[in-house]
Formats: sequence, C-alpha cells, structure tokens
Amino acid sequence: MKTLLWGVLPYLAFVLLVAGTVWRYRYDKFGWTTRSSQVYESKLLNIASPMFHYGILFVLVGHLVGLFLPESWTEKAGVSEHTYHLFSLYGGTAAGVLLVVGILLLLYRRRTNTPVFRATTANDKLMYLVLFAAIVLGMVAKLTHSSGDGYNYRESIAPWARSLFTLQPDIDRMTGVPLLYEIHAVVGMVLFALVPFTRLVHMFSAPLQYLFRPYVVYRSRDPKRLGARPERRGWERTGS
Repeated sequence: MKTLLWGVLPYLAFVLLVAGTVWRYRYDKFGWTTRSSQVYESKLLNIASPMFHYGILFVLVGHLVGLFLPESWTEKAGVSEHTYHLFSLYGGTAAGVLLVVGILLLLYRRRTNTPVFRATTANDKLMYLVLFAAIVLGMVAKLTHSSGDGYNYRESIAPWARSLFTLQPDIDRMTGVPLLYEIHAVVGMVLFALVPFTRLVHMFSAPLQYLFRPYVVYRSRDPKRLGARPERRGWERTGS
C-alpha cells in the first residue's frame, strides 16, 4: 500500500493529467470551456467567482512554495522555521477560507438558481466534491497540528514530492506523516487526475496575455473636445 500510494499513484495521476489534457484538446475542443452560466445569473457570480479564482491561485502558490522551496533556502534567507510556520498557518488559512467561501457561494448559486442547476452535470458535482474535500482536509490538517512550530512537512512530504521528478520516489519520507496530511495528499492527486475531464481544464488556456498587453486607449466623448453629438435619427431617437 505504501508503494502504491507514494510510488505509483503520483505517476498515474500525472499520466492522466497529461494524456487526458491532450485527448481533451484533440477530440473535445468545443467542450474546452468553463461552460459559463453568467447569462443566467451574474450578481452572485461576480462575487463568488473572484473569490474562488484568487483563493485557488493563492493556495496553489502556497503549495508550490512549501513543497518545492527547500527548507535550507529559507533558512539561508534568515527565515526561521517558526516564522515560516506562522506565515504558512495564517496565510494558508486565509487563502483556504477565501476559496472555501467562494466554493460555497458557487454551490449555493447553482442549487438555488434553476437554470444554473439544470446546467450542472454529474461531472461538475464530482469536481466540486473532490476540490472541496482537498481544501478542507488541507486546512484541517494544518490547524490540527498548529501548536508550537506545527508539523514540519518540509522534512517529509516536500522531499518526497521533489523526489518524484527524479523518477526515484523516496517513499520512506512519507513514513510517520500524520494521517490527515496523507489523506490530503491522496485527494490532491485524485484532483489533478480529474482536471482534464472537468471544467478545471480551462486553467491551461487562461488568457495570461491580458496581463501584459498594452493599455486599450479610448477616445474621450467630452462634447467640449469633440463637439456636440449630432441629433439621433429614426429608431435611435429616445422617447420624449
């Protein structure tokens, strides 16, 4: 079981992530979408969607830093383990709460808005369930082991995660890892395997160019600069 969970499952999830994404792109380009339901309801969506997206971005960045930034690097930078633990605890909890609230609002919207609910597939329900479980389990694991310096996963889970890239998984590193962290890791790998088969696949086509494109220049409509607008004609006229 130990070898299966920490030596086989990670690669299986990775293969499903890559192969599933390629398959989805080749054979389901029209389905490569978030299947936006904004046309049905936008007021609550405008609140929940930013919370969800910013929350999941902060959570992802936190995991990348925690797993792939070696402890020795932060120590050389003068960041003690206690300081890192507090930053991880409060920052991670805040990001997790933001994401959980966003998910709950999205679920509430889907359940209470009939057109949105009808557009919800079984695939969507599974995605929300696994994503919600992964986030909550991570928060519970962190808060359960929050006393003192907490559980230092950078001495166990992080080296194991980095060893996967060498194709020589150090599964012994996972010995003694608290059960909640183990379950969180397994659910996280399942979530990655599900990405290509859910609406989460749109993350690979996020319009990042919008962050770097030039500003869109608009001309002023100030009558003093452009002159008075000519009188409207025909159907353009407003009622008197």
